This record gives sequence, structure tokens and C-alpha cells, in this order.
Amino acid sequence: MVKKIEIVGLGAGDLEQLPVGIYKKLLHAPQLFLRTKEHPVISELEKEGLSYTSFDSVYEKYDQFEAVYEEIAQTLLKLAQTEAVIYAVPGHPLVAEQTVQLLLEYGPKEDVEIIIGGGQSFLDALFASLKIDPVEGFQLLDGTALTASQLQIDQHIIISQVYDQFVASNVKLTLMEKLPDDYQVYIVTAAGSKQEHIEKLPLYELDRNVSINNLTSVFVPPVTEEEILLKNFSKLRAIIAELRGPNGCPWDKEQTHESLKKYLIEETYEVIDAIDSEDIDHLIEELGDVLLQVLLHAQIGEDDGYFSIDDVIEGVSAKMIRRHPHVFGNVIAANSEEVLQNWQEIKKQEKGEAPSAILEGVSKSLPNLIRAYELQRLAAKVGFDWQEITPALAKVKEELNEFTAELDGTAEGFERAKKEFGDLLFAFVNVARFLKIHPEEALYETNEKFMRRFQYIEENVKASGRPFEDYTLEELDQYWDEAKRKGL
Repeated sequence: MVKKIEIVGLGAGDLEQLPVGIYKKLLHAPQLFLRTKEHPVISELEKEGLSYTSFDSVYEKYDQFEAVYEEIAQTLLKLAQTEAVIYAVPGHPLVAEQTVQLLLEYGPKEDVEIIIGGGQSFLDALFASLKIDPVEGFQLLDGTALTASQLQIDQHIIISQVYDQFVASNVKLTLMEKLPDDYQVYIVTAAGSKQEHIEKLPLYELDRNVSINNLTSVFVPPVTEEEILLKNFSKLRAIIAELRGPNGCPWDKEQTHESLKKYLIEETYEVIDAIDSEDIDHLIEELGDVLLQVLLHAQIGEDDGYFSIDDVIEGVSAKMIRRHPHVFGNVIAANSEEVLQNWQEIKKQEKGEAPSAILEGVSKSLPNLIRAYELQRLAAKVGFDWQEITPALAKVKEELNEFTAELDGTAEGFERAKKEFGDLLFAFVNVARFLKIHPEEALYETNEKFMRRFQYIEENVKASGRPFEDYTLEELDQYWDEAKRKGL
């Protein structure tokens, strides 16, 4: 016996639109299985004595649609071992039918032949009802598994599988990540049938509509408003390309990788400032400025014919997958320390041995306070470190004595003192590392404190009507102490 499952489509409309061959097959099937009986064709065929078994009850057993589809597919495959199975689904079997895709995947493994019959796709009726031309570009998406990253809002978007208010609510919230709350969308129910109903409404009302059922789809018209499109990464990329284009901005067109270096450094520090200030709006703005720098570099690469932003994204995506085998592979990492160890080992395998395999990753372009911290941290990983803080503190005292000993007023002594001063800073960084204090962050806080207290001095000097030059250091120190007592 040849084991097989024949899948036919019930179409998108009424019985009159059903092909004669499928009509006869449904009525004469020895045993007919339906994914759902909630379809206009089924209610009409029932009047002609249609006998069937539906899987509607399976939907009540699970919270996730994936589990529903899995059980339906497995049930049909098991039945096919002993009998020929005819399985009917709404619309066309190959359009928005996850159970069919599972059967096509599992069937060959179970030695079950999967035969696809006809059926009119709901898309044909929907295009006709909404009077849209798919050649303009459209997306067909599953409402039960919708994510904002899928949305191409400059195209026609059709969201199927919007079965109930719960799915509609998730669709609404996902669309709101890209669209205004009052953006006009359409609820289309039973397109092409006598029960066809199309309603235009603002997005925020999508899950309040009582007409949503098994035959409902949501249509989102393409966005044409410039302000809404500004959320699209592709829009930003197009803006940068235009700035660098023939009719673009003279300044942007003149930039090179070399000329932009200082701006990337500046914008990075602005991000750090926003983080330290705990100012979310400022952080959004400054992250945008860093992204702007990345896109400018990528556009220069594309203009020169070397690389594009797609290459940048591909490279970092591949790296994240390679260096997180505990997430994307079968490696186990119990904690963040093991994650970092794996990262360094994979990095070493990728890059090979360098002149200093341990310290090679510390960039010379880093601010030297951070660079000192990173050099010490990496050296400590292989045991080049004291076991406790006392020798580190002693080293600070030793370097301080050596520094002061060179302050003899001579040119030679100045050069030696300069070197000893560097050694002193390096020793202080080591102490900070032992105490888990990042020296850059600590110095930033001190700089901010100095600015607050000195601004207090300025305010008081200005209020006195006397110029700075009239004040002694002792008098200015009094204002400093006042600022300190005020907690500035």
C-alpha cells in the first residue's frame, strides 16, 4: 500500500468558487480531515451531507500555535500509515499553512507521499477586494509569529492568521513599534465570499473589533509619510548615500576614513557622558551620532568599491555566532568568566599568533589611562600579577619617591621625572584594578566634581563684583570648602 496524504484547499470564498474536482473529492472522501471547520464552504457542504473530522479541538489544548500544528501533522502522518488521508485547509495549501509545511518536511522521513491539490488562495480575493497591485511590493506575514524586524512598512503588508483578539493584540503592539497609534489599517474578513467584510480603523482599535475570526486578515497600506519612514534603517542608509552623492553635501563628500576618526572618538565620549548622566533622551541622540559615523565610514567604503554596510553587518553577525557557541552551539558556559575565556580562545584561533598574543588586542588608539588598565588586565590573566594589594600599594610609594627624587630643577632631571611620572600613573592604575575601580570612570567623576566646585567659585566671585585677580588663593579655597560642605 502506498502511504499518502492528499491536501486540498477550500479556497477563500463561497462554494460557488470551489473547483468542481475539489468539490467532488470533498463529498466523496471516505474520511475527510479539516484543520478547521470554520469556513464558508464547510457550512454549505454540511447541508449536502458532508462528513468530516476537524482539528478545532486541538487549538484548545495548547497556548502556542506551533504545538497545535505539530499535533495535527503527527496525527495525519500516523493515520496515513494505515489509510489514504484527505486533508483540507482554508485557502490554498501552500499559502500561509504551517501544517502543510510540516507535512512536507516530515512526510518523506515517514515514507508518506504528500500530494498538493488545488484551491484558491485568499490572496487573490484579498487583492481584488482591496484593489491593490502586488507588483508594487507586498509582504505576507503570519500574525501568530510577527516581529517588528520583519516589517517593510514602505510595502503593502498582509498579516494572516489573525484568529482572535489575542493575536490581534499582539499584531497591534508589534505594528506600533514602527507605526503611529492612529495609523489607518484594514480588517478584512472572508474576502471574496458573501460574508466579506472590510473595515478601516486606526491601529489602536485593531484588537477591539468583534468581527475578528478564523477568516480575518489585516492589511497595512504602504507608508508614504517621510516622518514615519525615518524609523527605517534603510531610510537612514539612503540619507547618508544622498549626502555623499553627486548633489549631496560638500562637507560629507570631502570626508575620508582618516578625517572622520576624531568625530568617532568625540561621539563615543558623548555616549559615555549620556550614560553617566542617566539621560535616556541624550543617550538615544548620542547613539544615533555614533551610528551616523559607522554609516559614513560604510558609505565611503561603498563609494570606493571596497565594502558596504552589508559587509559590516555580515561580519559582526558571523563573529557573534562564532564567539557565542554557548548560545548558538553546544558549548556550555556556566558564568560570564567562562564566556570571556571562550571568547579569547576563539579569538586566538581566528587571528593566529601575534608578536604579543596576549596584549595584541589592546589598541594604541585608546586613551592611555584605559590602555594601561587593559594591558594590566590581560597580563594578569596569565599570572603576571600580584596576589594581593599590598605590593601594589608599595609600588605606588616606590614610584612616588623615584619621581620626587628627579625633581632637581635640571633639564635632565625633568626628562627622568617625566618617565617616572608615567610609572607612577601606571602603578596607580594597578591599584585601581585590584579594587575593581575603573580609572577612567574614577577620573571622570573627579573631573565632574572639580567642574561643579569651580563653577561655585565662579558664581561667588561674579556675585562679589570683584575680578578673580583680586582674590588670594586662600580666599578662593574658602569658596571651594563651602562647595565641598554643600555636597557639590
